[in-house]
Amino acid sequence: MKIGFFGAGNMASAIVGGAVSSGNFKAEDISVYDIDNTKARLLSDEFSVCVSETPDSLIDFADAVVLAVKPNIFPTLLPSISKKLRENNSLVVSIAAGKTTEFIEKLLGFKAPVIRIMPNINATVLEAMSAYCCSESVTDDQKEFVNKLCSSFGKVMPLSESYFPLFCSIAGCAPAYAYMFIDSLARSAVKNGMNKSVALEIAAQTVLGSAKKILESDEHPWELIDKVCSPGGTTIEGIVSLQKDGFESAVCNAVDAALQKDKKV
Repeated sequence: MKIGFFGAGNMASAIVGGAVSSGNFKAEDISVYDIDNTKARLLSDEFSVCVSETPDSLIDFADAVVLAVKPNIFPTLLPSISKKLRENNSLVVSIAAGKTTEFIEKLLGFKAPVIRIMPNINATVLEAMSAYCCSESVTDDQKEFVNKLCSSFGKVMPLSESYFPLFCSIAGCAPAYAYMFIDSLARSAVKNGMNKSVALEIAAQTVLGSAKKILESDEHPWELIDKVCSPGGTTIEGIVSLQKDGFESAVCNAVDAALQKDKKV
């Protein structure tokens, strides 16, 4: 399938980069349209993909159209391309947070095949955690296409749309929480005399390895914590301090706050 991207921003760049570098899609089978043609040209220069000069030419080029624009543009964009999408029987793929498949269908004015995907920023390093859900008219082949697309820049799972706000509050927001945690570890090391760049590398690699350990192990995280904590040792002192300062509650509160904000978007 050929893919057309409305928008040439950071997430479009991450998805295009993954699609091409993974070998799952050929550069000549991808085209980009952006109201700022310079951005589209830059993306084309980086990944050797095509550039479409108009929305109609993008839709004519592609079997699947990816909406990689800000959600506030949807009410203007979607009605303007609805007729062309319907004529071409195009698959519509949205990466917009907070915008349901039903919302998109209403703006289009017909029961379009719509797949909503939610990748996160780690798509830029091909380690995204993505989820997708589908409208009723999506075919098995179209689902297979989205699996192939999303797996080119990380892991992907089908998920009920009712869980998307929660998914966004975890997978979408958690990279920022992880960055904050890593930076806090590094700054603590700097406070105690270590060079910042060295401390940052140590902290980031430690978190990376810890995440990999959870993914590759059948053990519960607390079982792994217990393995690191020696009786009377330094780690258990740190764990007790984190619990005393409300570490777990702070994380839960952050997820809840993001979830409530998502409901208002």
